[in-house]
Amino acid sequence: MTIGGSIALIVIGAILRFAISWSPTYIDIQLIGLILMIAGIVLLIISLVFLTRRRRVVTTRGPAGTEVYEERRYTEPPL
Repeated sequence: MTIGGSIALIVIGAILRFAISWSPTYIDIQLIGLILMIAGIVLLIISLVFLTRRRRVVTTRGPAGTEVYEERRYTEPPL
């Protein structure tokens, strides 16, 4: 799931938790909103970790003191 999907889960969860006062008999809408907000936060953290790991640049010293940059680029679509 991407950053946008995680933020969408957080927003939908916040709407269910704080903006809706109606509650059916057997379903707790506010608890579902809380679960969606927690899931969105966890997925946001995971997607940010994967994003920072993928864009890592390695710098090494080459011959005669020149700097060599290695940049990793992925052509595969994200999971």
